[in-house]
Amino acid sequence: MSLLSLIAALALEQIRPLDNRNPLWRWLIRYANAIQRRFDAGERHHGIIAWCVVVLPVLAAVGAVYALLYWINPILGWACNVAALYLTMGFRQFSHAFTAIFEALGAGDLPQARAALSRWRGETLSELDEGEVSRLAIEEGLLGSHRHVFGVIVWFLLLPGPLGAVLYRLATMLNNKWGTRAAEAQPDLFGDFAAQAFQWMDWAPVRLTAIVFAIVGNFEDAIYCWRSQATTWNPLDQGILLSSGAGALGVKLGGPLRQYGTIRARPELGMGEEADPACLQSAVGLIWRAVVLWLMLIGLVTVASWIG
Repeated sequence: MSLLSLIAALALEQIRPLDNRNPLWRWLIRYANAIQRRFDAGERHHGIIAWCVVVLPVLAAVGAVYALLYWINPILGWACNVAALYLTMGFRQFSHAFTAIFEALGAGDLPQARAALSRWRGETLSELDEGEVSRLAIEEGLLGSHRHVFGVIVWFLLLPGPLGAVLYRLATMLNNKWGTRAAEAQPDLFGDFAAQAFQWMDWAPVRLTAIVFAIVGNFEDAIYCWRSQATTWNPLDQGILLSSGAGALGVKLGGPLRQYGTIRARPELGMGEEADPACLQSAVGLIWRAVVLWLMLIGLVTVASWIG
């Protein structure tokens, strides 16, 4: 059932992509904002309570709906899984931006590529050259593929029904809203638990995604870059994904960027050629091969369980 749910959700999203500002997620964001206004007093235990108030009722509601539908008919339970994955995976939510940048660079329209990348990252990037735009687009594509696809898949497989997928997406949302702020605004500790909870949840998925990148790409270079370069990047989980992905692609990522009239220093990741528009197509191929490998592995485990 898990394999069929994933295939159906991926196919449904390709046919009818879901915008990341769909009504359900806008409602969840408003709900999280309301909880934050009520509980945020700058203390860590307030953040723990707020995280639980946001996450636990949603999980309870999703679990109850899934249990009821599965009790009525297992096919309805399967449909609930597909719907939850469709709402939480968001493959096209990052691939649309990636495609827009690739097409703009292919047409030689660097300003349009910069504008698309700026909208994607939510920051001004009007000074980047073609190579820098290519590097950042590949980095965002690798990170987005994990956050929107592979991390969701791992947690979907770990918990019954759609609970894992929903839990991972909620934890990601709260980390983005509260956890990143906690890292930047000490001594405000409200978002500390959101950041720690997500780091704990993402520890295994990040490393599994890095291993998959290595398997479907250049394995030796991916593992070498992971071991030697990941710790130079902050945060570490992004360093693992980017270094392994860069090594698997045989391309250099990271490195300095021209932004706001200065040079922004960043560690260098990967090895091989400098990033260019052609490398974006290679990154797309790497991500799709990783998706296919995940589906094959799940299929093998499913068949083995049936035989057993």
